[in-house]
Amino acid sequence: MTVGGGAAGAPQALDPKKIRIYGLVGSVIGIYLAWILNSVTGTNIFSFVGALAALFGVVLGANAVRRVCAYGIGTGVPSIGMLALGMGVVASLFGLNLAEQLGVGVLGVIIALVYSVVFGYVIGLIANRVMGFNIPIMEEGLFDLSGAGTMAILGWSFAISGSLAYADIVKDVFNTGFLAIIFICGGLAILHPFNANLGPDEKQDRTLVNGVMVGGMATIATGICALMTLGFAAGMLEIVVGFAVWYYFYVWYFRLAKRDASAVVGTGLLPPSAL
Repeated sequence: MTVGGGAAGAPQALDPKKIRIYGLVGSVIGIYLAWILNSVTGTNIFSFVGALAALFGVVLGANAVRRVCAYGIGTGVPSIGMLALGMGVVASLFGLNLAEQLGVGVLGVIIALVYSVVFGYVIGLIANRVMGFNIPIMEEGLFDLSGAGTMAILGWSFAISGSLAYADIVKDVFNTGFLAIIFICGGLAILHPFNANLGPDEKQDRTLVNGVMVGGMATIATGICALMTLGFAAGMLEIVVGFAVWYYFYVWYFRLAKRDASAVVGTGLLPPSAL
């Protein structure tokens, strides 16, 4: 099995089932770890861990996009990324609110995840059976995308609010309009990697590294938001962590781009204009 991609089925070296497990379980553990650390220390300084947890969802989402969109849905690449975050918003609100209504607020992340993957699978069934997309992995892909979008929304929402309480997230993320930043930046982290790397030389590792790189930029953006909701210390720490993630994976991505290029040459200065 190669790391190549770009044709139907998107050949990959990393098994999508393993990426699904790592993506969903890693993001859930990361969000709860952030919540536990904040609770134990009585601070909001560890809220940035929620942003790191969101990156697990980003990798899952980026891999799902490349698998589904490799079947040639063209302009559907941006659309499916936005769909992932849209399903994530609905599932996040539903899960957190239902958990509080049932008196088990701490289980909101789990309820949101379960709802999201069922929701995504049903949307995949409608896309294939009703709308006639006829993509063999559509149900599985939207299962992954909905779960990934939900984990990204919850992880970055925690990074801004420092809380898993429904009321706190609505107050600090939704009512402030910061959800729009999460939606756009998170959507880019999931949809942009395949869009940026598609073609006959698309490689799974390069695409997924690109996703984490953009996820680092999204973390910087949510860190700026956290300056206004969590204070200077927590916000600046998140910005620094986001910059570190972006820089590390940018260097890694650049190295992979050079590896896959047919040639790397210096073009020198642009020729003088004839005008």
